[in-house]
Amino acid sequence: MNCSISGEVPEEPVVSKKSGLLYEKRLIERHIADYGKCPVTGDPLTMDDIVPVKTGKIVKPKSLTAASIPGMLGMFQNEWDALMLSNFALEQQLHTARQELSHALYQHDAACRVIARLKKERDEARSLLAQAERQAPLPASAATANVSALSNGKRVSEDGDMGPGSKQMRPGVSESIIAELTECNAALSQQRKKHQIPPTLAPVDALERYTQLSSHPLHKTNKPGISSIDINLSKDIVATGGIDSSAVLFDQTSGVILSTLSGHSKKVTSVKFVAPSNVILSGSADKTVRIWQGSEDGNCDCRHILKDHTAEVQAITVHATNNYFVTASLDSTWCFYDLSSGLCLTQVEDPSNSMGYTSAAFHPDGLILGTGTTEATVRIWDVKSQGNVANFDGHTGSITAISFSENGYFLATAAHDGVKLWDLRKLKNFRSFELYDQDTPTNSVDFDHSGSYLAIAGSDVRVYQVGSVKAEWNCIKTLPDLSGTGRATCVKFGSDAKYLAVGSMDRNLRIFGLPEGDASMES
Repeated sequence: MNCSISGEVPEEPVVSKKSGLLYEKRLIERHIADYGKCPVTGDPLTMDDIVPVKTGKIVKPKSLTAASIPGMLGMFQNEWDALMLSNFALEQQLHTARQELSHALYQHDAACRVIARLKKERDEARSLLAQAERQAPLPASAATANVSALSNGKRVSEDGDMGPGSKQMRPGVSESIIAELTECNAALSQQRKKHQIPPTLAPVDALERYTQLSSHPLHKTNKPGISSIDINLSKDIVATGGIDSSAVLFDQTSGVILSTLSGHSKKVTSVKFVAPSNVILSGSADKTVRIWQGSEDGNCDCRHILKDHTAEVQAITVHATNNYFVTASLDSTWCFYDLSSGLCLTQVEDPSNSMGYTSAAFHPDGLILGTGTTEATVRIWDVKSQGNVANFDGHTGSITAISFSENGYFLATAAHDGVKLWDLRKLKNFRSFELYDQDTPTNSVDFDHSGSYLAIAGSDVRVYQVGSVKAEWNCIKTLPDLSGTGRATCVKFGSDAKYLAVGSMDRNLRIFGLPEGDASMES
């Protein structure tokens, strides 16, 4: 039999009365002297509990000094005994540590499961609460007071407006507003039936000769880049939103900067004119929307700061009545606002869209809203019911821009993989343009106001003549990116497609059109 500590045949075997285990006498004596318990069972143990076992006597040579071989063997034996005791203690400690680690890991896993369950219950409760608040009607007195507070010409921040993430009661889209939207839709639809191409529209051969007329560095050099463009067609004023947190109003006719709108703390992602009033809307990555009121001298004052979103505001689109507008954000909601008061009438949340909205546009008739998502899906909404009525899938990557044609039938969407054209009557994709390589996204699309031309911006700018579902859409002009950045970020047609405004990552606004001599001959 072997010693329970060293695992070797003992020279002086002893047995424990309590456990019946066999030990080497000198090893168990040292262990009892150090710890006072059994090295295997851990029970208290004394030398009185140890019984010697009689075996044949083994005569060992006397080791008088370490200089002799027997003395050295004895010394080595003592060191070996100490090593065995130390190794045994380490094994016990390792076993105990393994047990404690296993228990701690089990507790950690259980705690993580409980935390995940609580977070899920919290998010579900928040979603139900938000839904209940949106559906609950706002008392008439509170709504009137809120509108009055927002309509008195002061900024929202001065009126004590609630900050981002705060829960507010939404009055909803009233029956009178729905009637107004429906009446506008009927009038515009009737006009569209009689719609004819204006004789002042630039012809195809004129667009084929377009070249760069001017370049204007409108934004700061520390954070260069233009992220959005809009044009007041009646006055030929161009608004640009920059990565330098400001928006600039530029008179295209005179080439003069009219005003710089400063106030946002992060890049301006969207700018929109509200015609025919001198109102400009700007949305920003700082989660806010600002309503600016222009004056005859060219200055603009911020009338309202809207803080209903909890993430970057990516897009703004104005309704055809010019009384309402919609904002879309990365917080997976879009808000329907009353322009005069700056009041958010309703905030629509899409539980299936976990990543948020990147673009938005009203249909020309005003009863349909299109939104692009980060998940490569285009969602179509009924404005009256705020219900999702159709989805267009097929793109790769985030939807970067959407544009409805004036004819009311076509929708152009841009994403990382190019541009797709959709037939709204049959809700299907009838044509796709894969213009650039896989590393170059398509950043912008824009139908001109007559619906005759489509401009696409990516690593260059291309202009297509609008065809039909079956007829070809011919590329009539390719304008190179002269910024040197390889990224044209936004494009917009001017009045009667007489010029194109292009923004890029080098902070310059570029105007493309016919040179002055050719333009006069064309007219």
